[in-house]
Amino acid sequence: MGNLHGLHRSHHHNAPFPPSPAPPSSTSPYVPHMTVEPYCHVDSSLRSLAGKAEGFGRAAVGGLNGPVCHVTSLAAPPSSTSPYVPHMTVEPYCHVDSSLRSLAGKAEGFGRAAVGGLNGPVCHVTSLADEGPGSLREACKRPEPLWIVFDVSGTIHLSSFVNVSSHKTVDGRGQRVKITGKGLRLKQSENVIICNLEFEGGVGPDADAIQIKPKSSTIWIDRCTLKNYYDGLIDITRESTDITVSRCHFVNHNKTMLIGADPSHVTDRCIRVTIHHCFFDGTRQRHPRVRFAKIHLFNNYTRHWSIYAVGAGVEAQVYSQCNIYEAGEKKTVFKYITEKAADKEEAEAGFIRSEGDWFLNGAKSCLSHDKEHHVFSPTQHYSGWTVESSTEKLKKYIKHSTGWQNLPLPPDQLPTTA
Repeated sequence: MGNLHGLHRSHHHNAPFPPSPAPPSSTSPYVPHMTVEPYCHVDSSLRSLAGKAEGFGRAAVGGLNGPVCHVTSLAAPPSSTSPYVPHMTVEPYCHVDSSLRSLAGKAEGFGRAAVGGLNGPVCHVTSLADEGPGSLREACKRPEPLWIVFDVSGTIHLSSFVNVSSHKTVDGRGQRVKITGKGLRLKQSENVIICNLEFEGGVGPDADAIQIKPKSSTIWIDRCTLKNYYDGLIDITRESTDITVSRCHFVNHNKTMLIGADPSHVTDRCIRVTIHHCFFDGTRQRHPRVRFAKIHLFNNYTRHWSIYAVGAGVEAQVYSQCNIYEAGEKKTVFKYITEKAADKEEAEAGFIRSEGDWFLNGAKSCLSHDKEHHVFSPTQHYSGWTVESSTEKLKKYIKHSTGWQNLPLPPDQLPTTA
């Protein structure tokens, strides 16, 4: 039971009241030593609270004469519907901004191994130009590990995708950087973190805000605002796997997130993605739309979709846990989409399991319960994650804590530059 320290203090009895300097009035009782703030000294030491209550509870001394006992875990016992989650808290990732590289290796879920440019120097983006010295494009194409930060705020207009090579962190904390025109492409990249950026206004065929294909892995996308691109906001296809998308805000878009390219790409069976604490805010569909992949959705808030919320195509396995689905005019939450895999004879839809989800404003789950047992359990792949019950408190947190955040750039414990 934690650490026990024998800190004792003798009991102090209340001193008698001093002589009254004034008589009581007819409208207000006399209060000696009256201040605006009662108990102004009870925090001067750990046990100063003891015996200091006013009124009928004034004799309460609590554990004054006992040792200090430390609670070292917020863990709750496992329930019948939710896996045991150690260190559960309302706010995930509460320590990742304590220093520059505290993000590394802190993702929950399938992208948990992503450390980005942890083992490389800091690289400063000093220009908002599409290309050239000091540009984001120049930094992202370098082959060595880099922790990329921005010295400038503003909009970067891209004429073509920026290819993000392996072992990179693209860290937008400390500035407000918006990417438009095209987006970031992770092509055969591994070990990438993208944090605290805005994406808006992508144009042209195949223009995704963040495009992950082919064969990319170990990726974490955190606290990005994404809206109004021609194609997808985040698309994950062509054997890209072990990815976490967290605390992102998706707005004003149609085909929000595609996972799994099409029924002919049967090698997408390797895809594994965790999506949590994201806000799908009035986006039309694909939150996400899945083929072949294993998807863990937890503590997301999806509202006012126009077609459906989550789509499960061929062989998809979607584990939806403690999410909030708030319908607008369209009520269907889960949609089963029948497709034929290229190496199968018959068409089939995917599988969805819903646990602890909250359906609001007439939202209809439309679940097929006879298919739930086909869905994987996240505990087969990772031991714990920060999940809360789907409540108003969670909804409020997601509305205010997703997307780009006005954060200072944390100090770097390794002050090297490139």
